[in-house]
Amino acid sequence: KNIVFYVILFLQISRELNLNTNNFENYKEDFERALNIYENNYSHDDLIEFLKNGSVVERQTAVLKLDGILSEVEAEILMNNLTGCDGKIREAVSFRLKEFVSKNPEFFLNFCDIFLDAIVDINGNICRNTISALKHLKYFDNFCTEFCPKLCKLTLELAKKAKDFDIQDGKYKINKEIFKLYWYLETLSEFWDYAENLEEILREAKQVKDYTIREKVAKILSKTDGFSELKNELKNDENYYVRRY
Repeated sequence: KNIVFYVILFLQISRELNLNTNNFENYKEDFERALNIYENNYSHDDLIEFLKNGSVVERQTAVLKLDGILSEVEAEILMNNLTGCDGKIREAVSFRLKEFVSKNPEFFLNFCDIFLDAIVDINGNICRNTISALKHLKYFDNFCTEFCPKLCKLTLELAKKAKDFDIQDGKYKINKEIFKLYWYLETLSEFWDYAENLEEILREAKQVKDYTIREKVAKILSKTDGFSELKNELKNDENYYVRRY
């Protein structure tokens, strides 16, 4: 755990520093503060307080040092740091999220909207880590009955727009929307059996010109029975990564 902490902290600070010597003293101060928190015996309550009200580096370090989440109140503090804050905090929280959710999934059943935001974070690592955590909630009907209809609605709406995108245009907005659809579908591949309008979603998404979206459609279809027409269409897709499913 010590090694993981130092590697993550070093990579994040190095990435942001980017050889800008004007910021060196600030990053040096942050690094020293992080080491102080990590190497001293702060209590669990102290770490939760850092996570709730601390600076960027204090919140980032606190979540990496925490041994667990002990209540729904603490889960809410954690989840409030998964979206709407500095990227270093969001990534650190997402890194620990799977571990915390797997140990006490019942603490995380009331955060559907936060999860829906996090699965389409601009940082793909955060998307991936959040989906890994969500896998531990898919057996809770009270979570899925709220989360899945919202996920399906967002996915279908975006798929209907994305099928008309000119991928060759390469515009940032188009790439951003394709990125979001990719991660919505990746999440849906874990919750597909709760999707009442799954066929409609897949039919719209398979028309998107970006092959990574059709690949996700094929991945979902590979887990299902039926949909033989859709499966046959994608088995003849021009792209190998789509056909392989």
